[in-house]
Amino acid sequence: MASIALSVLAILVCGALGALAGFAAVTAFGWSGPGAAIVAAVIGMVVASLAWAAGVVLLAKFGGRHERGG
Repeated sequence: MASIALSVLAILVCGALGALAGFAAVTAFGWSGPGAAIVAAVIGMVVASLAWAAGVVLLAKFGGRHERGG
């Protein structure tokens, strides 16, 4: 159960990072409207995915599950 809770927390954190990055990018360009929302969503999804991937790599490297060699 703790694993599920940590996964949900990680999803929320990565999503928040992505949302902030998308919002910051659109705001920096001074864009608004539906086009800006689409751009922010795409940037947000890319950043969230990269944050998730980085978390998986860090977890595997510094304390995640280790596969046993045969």
